[in-house]
Amino acid sequence: MRQVNPPLAIVFMLTATAFIAATMMLAKLLGGDHLGPALHPLQITHGRFVFAFMAISTALAVLRPRFGPIHWKLHAGRTSFGACGVTCMFAAVAFIPLPDATAISFLNPVFGMLLAIPFLGERVGPWRVFAALMAFAGAMILLRPGSGVLQIGGLIALGSAAFLGAELIFIKKLSNVENPLQILFINNALGVMIASLAVLPVWTMPTAEQWVALIALGVLMACAQACFVNAMARAEASFVTPFSYMTLLFAALYDLLVFDVIPDAVSWLGAGVIVTGALILAWRERRTRP
Repeated sequence: MRQVNPPLAIVFMLTATAFIAATMMLAKLLGGDHLGPALHPLQITHGRFVFAFMAISTALAVLRPRFGPIHWKLHAGRTSFGACGVTCMFAAVAFIPLPDATAISFLNPVFGMLLAIPFLGERVGPWRVFAALMAFAGAMILLRPGSGVLQIGGLIALGSAAFLGAELIFIKKLSNVENPLQILFINNALGVMIASLAVLPVWTMPTAEQWVALIALGVLMACAQACFVNAMARAEASFVTPFSYMTLLFAALYDLLVFDVIPDAVSWLGAGVIVTGALILAWRERRTRP
């Protein structure tokens, strides 16, 4: 077990958020015509799993950790929902600004909370309900009803949050029976298999620039996952999780630097409402934890 070190946990989490926002920026480049003909979201997801798996396999070959019993059904459920969530997110960033897609993705803990009621037997009190309603209100602001393409992109991002929320249920169950590195390795191994089958009907030959971006996306995702695991290992989840919302600021920065897009007032308002709701939820979880 790693030594508790909250300052280092913050550093790991902030690094993870920078990497995660960068993967979304690369997905937007690949899903548009910036580096060549746009790639299908399923092909971007395939590249994410393939190159992340290669990076993680290299790290495990050096570290040589011991694996315990593998719970295949839980891994299959986690990877399936996670792959769907990532694919929807990569599709969403092709339609809407990075900060909007990032903010809507912050609804995944809310979906996870709601799904924990029937699947984990957890109870939901008034504070949790209030936080969930606030987060959903922020999402409705970002959906911009009646605005055409932005509405479609927002709905895709909302679907991503729902899939990733379902993935949290499987992650929670797996974290009780397997070590983090084992979960990480098997998740990406299964992801490669699922994504390789799904991409067959839509796969096209990437350009040289797209190959570089796909490799970078996979490696950055692996680094983000490693930083996230290390952050969780060095501090309580309720302490370190709120720092994950820095992803929104990194996404806005990348959108400005790469795509010259400045978030408008509606984007900041919707994002602020979602993050406030999520922070209330995190605060309440910290207060009620034994």
